[in-house]
Amino acid sequence: MGKKRSDAEQQVADLLRTARKSLQMSVAFLSRLDGTTQHLEVVDSAIPLVFRDGITQVQETSFCQAILDGKLPAVIPDVRDFPEAMKLPTAKIPRIRSYVSAPVRLSDGELYGTFCAFGLSSDKELAERDKALMDVLASAAAVIVEPGVRAEGRRSEIVDRLDPVIASGGPTVVLQPIVELATGRRTGAEALSRFPREWGMAPDVVFDQAHGVGLGHRLELLALEGAARLLDRVGGYVSMNVSPATLITEDCRKLLARLPLDRVLLELSEHDRVEDYDAIANVLGPLRADGLRLAIDDVGAGFSSLHHIVVTSPDVIKIDRSIVSGLHADPVLAKLVQSLVEFAHGCDIEVVAEGVETVDEDAALRSFGVDYGQGWHFGRPGPVEALADGAPVQVPRPRREATPSLTS
Repeated sequence: MGKKRSDAEQQVADLLRTARKSLQMSVAFLSRLDGTTQHLEVVDSAIPLVFRDGITQVQETSFCQAILDGKLPAVIPDVRDFPEAMKLPTAKIPRIRSYVSAPVRLSDGELYGTFCAFGLSSDKELAERDKALMDVLASAAAVIVEPGVRAEGRRSEIVDRLDPVIASGGPTVVLQPIVELATGRRTGAEALSRFPREWGMAPDVVFDQAHGVGLGHRLELLALEGAARLLDRVGGYVSMNVSPATLITEDCRKLLARLPLDRVLLELSEHDRVEDYDAIANVLGPLRADGLRLAIDDVGAGFSSLHHIVVTSPDVIKIDRSIVSGLHADPVLAKLVQSLVEFAHGCDIEVVAEGVETVDEDAALRSFGVDYGQGWHFGRPGPVEALADGAPVQVPRPRREATPSLTS
């Protein structure tokens, strides 16, 4: 039994059934032409054991290609009347004797394939009106298949773009300093991924696209590997980003387990809802007991990050830059940051403010009791050499000996 048809394929099948019944033919099909092969993607057949979805044939020797090339007319009442048709393999097996074909073109004019019907007996009644029917049905089929074609095109573009990056070892990893606001001393640095500038895409967008084409876990793990390689080259801790979906993979667990965990701050960077907090707890429990600290990223940017805090009981929260920017002149932002700090400290959670860019923002954050800051005011993301300046650093200790149970 063949694979189950998608909704789009079933809609096309209904159009084919209309064509086959209206023309009283044996088989109707939608084909995709790739330049060398004709793929019969959807078939409506009176003899399904012989003609079915998925059949392929050489495009060059197909009726459809001969019609597209102008060697045969689009409507053929009797194949035997056309010597060029009788040369084709399918005129002999399965002895096609009547044929109607219409091109399937996408909205930009690109040829996708053909919408065809054929009979195993001649039909002198076939005429141009039948071609008109096939043209209408072919246009309807084009509307149905185009979204999938465009989606596959986008997928291929993303895969083609990411494959060389993955093959070369993953994204470039840079470091941005994280400083203790009260003293100005750097305590650590966040590892950030960078992709080719010509892509014109933020790293979050690239990772989202990678997950959309099944390469997300691989790309995230390579970024973690790149960050891990910097641990021996810089003082303090290194903050590393991972999505919950990647965190619960066995490869990620193994990678983290071999790191000096007392020097790692793991940031959960997912914005979407987490489906299985128990799975996250099972991975994080042993790691946090061995010294790993947990941070929740982008706090204040949406509900999800706040829910992560309640459920995971992190060591650190990172206030999103959208709340930090301009807070010194915005009473609403200032009150929100103060509330987050009060909440976090009441739960024995340290606070890092992201996106600090000015002296005024730095001063306001210090007055609100924010523990640490990160942003252009303290240093832009750059190579590890930019942090290897001999400046004293300190590594915050985990606030607990073991991790309490997480509940969903």
